[in-house]
Amino acid sequence: MKKPIGTIAKTGEKCPESGVWKVTSLPTTTAPISKGNTMPPYNNKGVNWKLIQHA
Repeated sequence: MKKPIGTIAKTGEKCPESGVWKVTSLPTTTAPISKGNTMPPYNNKGVNWKLIQHA
């Protein structure tokens, strides 16, 4: 079963669901991240990523 849109994952955690993820803070960005990959930092900082679209 897929994780719901809006799921949050932090930098360094394993991605819980493949899809498009968006940084919740400013400045923001989006990135396609595959399930099982490590959630990346953004601007050399640890951030929260929110799932906005399933793959």
